[in-house]
Amino acid sequence: PIGFEPIPYLFNELEQKFKGVATIYPYALSDHSGKTEFHLVKKNPAYSGIKERIYDFKNPQIEIIDVTLSTLDSLIGSDFQVDFIKIDVEGGEFDVLKGAVETIKRSNPIILFEYGKGSAFYYGTQPTELFDFFENTLGYQLYTLKSFYENGASIPKTKFEQLFTDCVEYYFVASKA
Repeated sequence: PIGFEPIPYLFNELEQKFKGVATIYPYALSDHSGKTEFHLVKKNPAYSGIKERIYDFKNPQIEIIDVTLSTLDSLIGSDFQVDFIKIDVEGGEFDVLKGAVETIKRSNPIILFEYGKGSAFYYGTQPTELFDFFENTLGYQLYTLKSFYENGASIPKTKFEQLFTDCVEYYFVASKA
C-alpha cells in the first residue's frame, strides 16, 4: 500500500504506524509537481486542503503551510499495479485524477472518491466535466457508493450532476466500463 499525507504531523504519525507495511509520502497529489500553500484546518484537519473553502463549523483556525505537490504518475513506476485508489482531498479530486491518468489507464483500478459542491466549487470543477473525463478519457463508469455495492448500476451524467447540485451524495465509485 501507498499513502500520501501533506500535513507534517499526520505524515509522521502515519509513517510510524505503517512502518514496514506501507509507503507514505509527504506530498499533496495534484496534476503537476511543485510547491504550494496548503490550508491546515487546526480544529478539524480532515477539512484541510490546497484551497480555502467554506466550513460547516465556526472559527476553523486555519494555518497556512507550504507543501510539496506531486503527481501519482511521477511517483508510481510503470511496473507497479494499482488496484484501488481512494481520493479525499477536499475539492481537488479532478486535479489528482489528471495527475494519475497514465497509472489509471495502465492499471484500471477501482476509484473511490469524495466529490461535493462545497469544496469542488473552489477548484472550478463542474460535475459534467469530471463525468466526461471518467467516461471519455478513462472509459470508466460512475456509481454512487451504495449502487456500486448493492446492485452495480452505474449512474448517468444527469444523475451525477443532480446529486452534486442537490448536495445529496458525496461518495462515488469509478470503475472500468
